[in-house]
Amino acid sequence: MTRRTYAYLALMLVAAMFGVTFVFVKSALDVIPPLAFVGWRFLIGAVVLFVVGRPWGRAVWRDGSIAGFALFVGYATQTIGLELTSATNSGLITGLYVVFTPLIAAIARRTSPAIATVAGASMSIVGLGALTVTDTFTLESGDVWTLVCAVAFAFHIVILAYLAPRHEVLPFTAVQLGFVAVAALTLSAIVDGGLPIPSAEAWPTLIITGLLVTAGAFLIQVWSQQIIGPSRTAIILAVEPLFAVITAGLVLGERLDVRGWIGAGLMIAGTYVVLVFAPPEDADIRTAEALSEAH
Repeated sequence: MTRRTYAYLALMLVAAMFGVTFVFVKSALDVIPPLAFVGWRFLIGAVVLFVVGRPWGRAVWRDGSIAGFALFVGYATQTIGLELTSATNSGLITGLYVVFTPLIAAIARRTSPAIATVAGASMSIVGLGALTVTDTFTLESGDVWTLVCAVAFAFHIVILAYLAPRHEVLPFTAVQLGFVAVAALTLSAIVDGGLPIPSAEAWPTLIITGLLVTAGAFLIQVWSQQIIGPSRTAIILAVEPLFAVITAGLVLGERLDVRGWIGAGLMIAGTYVVLVFAPPEDADIRTAEALSEAH
């Protein structure tokens, strides 16, 4: 097999790892608070990346902290939401960051979003309504938290599009992971009345998500993106919600009804409309998505 084939297969593995993560994190939240989980998970990932690529200079620490703040908001709200909603909904709603990103980028550029972006966003919003809105036309609190997560991840990618080209990828990312770890553990100590120490039941999921997903999968992303380019990388990673749905069904017994499947289909289709038909001016966004650890 060629290097490109290995890169495609590796990225499919990464997308599967991201999708499966929702199920295991949801189970782990039975024994550890959300913010503590985020903190310990990212501490493990940060240690690995600090060893691989040490950050030097004020600029990388400053810019990494700015991007890290958006990443922290995304993962904190995602994990809080996952405690309150299904793994299926969490995976699908999180995936909307792909749709929100070009909309936020257009606002930042003070330009109108592309037709493909508007069309994809419209499809995804209709799908979101079909998936999450109850018979009384309200959203569950867990879905709202996760929607905030998707917006925060979109802001993170827009920030990366501006800041990441100034720095080497690994040191810049190490600072972001370190910021998330410190912020989450500090806030957890305040909110939870002291820093929760993970129990033996929580450590396997922390190690898997921190070592294999947060650090390991990101390194695979970087390697693959250099071979097949950012656009194809972003498109392949966008199948993550599908893996989340499948895994949640197999492991947790979660099932979507007909309206839920229609909503899920519209959300995934909307995501691919945005990715496949993205205008040339969004090339920097594709690059940032391909190098983002926001999933």
